[in-house]
Amino acid sequence: MKIAPSILSADFTKLLAEIKEIEQYGADYLHIDLMDGNFVGNISFGPMVYQWLRPHTDLVFDVHMMVEQPERYVEMVANAGADIITVHVEATHHLHRVIQMIKQLGKKAGVVINPGTPVSAIEAVLSEVDLVLVMTVNPGFGGQRFIESTLIKISQLKELRSQHQYQYEIEVDGGINEITAQQCLAAGADVLVAGSYIFNATDRQQAIESLRK
Repeated sequence: MKIAPSILSADFTKLLAEIKEIEQYGADYLHIDLMDGNFVGNISFGPMVYQWLRPHTDLVFDVHMMVEQPERYVEMVANAGADIITVHVEATHHLHRVIQMIKQLGKKAGVVINPGTPVSAIEAVLSEVDLVLVMTVNPGFGGQRFIESTLIKISQLKELRSQHQYQYEIEVDGGINEITAQQCLAAGADVLVAGSYIFNATDRQQAIESLRK
């Protein structure tokens, strides 16, 4: 199980120190949410922020693009230091083209589905992607309650991967704690995104270890 703390929940007055701490405690990915205020009703930091962070950490930069027409920003995000770039099927009319763009830039490509989007909406690109992100809350804001009905999609993705010998990781994002982490693991998840559960914890090392266990 890989752990991907979401810096949306970090203290931005000491962002680098926050990242170095979770890296020291064994985090695998750094989950970075890019939001434009259109696809979701919130705005977050842009590529210039993690471009500055990139030389200071060896964590995998897992950039989740919650933006309309992500193809407009993929090159900028890649150049800023992203290692994995995930785009929403709901946000573009040209999903396959965007995935090709990401791969041509030498990055791993991922696809995201919202809680109300079925797995069938992305079946055509599952052979092309390195990661599938299942949103277990509605995207845009941290601290939401886990939607249990999304677990079936994790199981479906695991079955499709086994059936067709696909190579993608299954990542989940939203409402993750030690209880929901167990449910996601049982369903077939490989990567857990957690924001407030880690960054609001008194003992962050214990929080990361509890998810991994």
